[in-house]
Amino acid sequence: MTTTPVDRLLYIEEVAEMIRKTPAAFRYMIQRGDAPKSAKIGGRRMFKESDVEAWIQEQFDKAAS
Repeated sequence: MTTTPVDRLLYIEEVAEMIRKTPAAFRYMIQRGDAPKSAKIGGRRMFKESDVEAWIQEQFDKAAS
């Protein structure tokens, strides 16, 4: 049996730190729909690390065009 690697799950605070925003500013981005995909797990909003990295790359791609 093979196992599939599981993405690391990140909290709002961790993603906010990655993009140099305060947690409050990042929560506002989530409300506006300007943030990576997320899901509520156990009552906390979580982000897959690969989704966050892809979203960051998208922001650079948009800025370059």
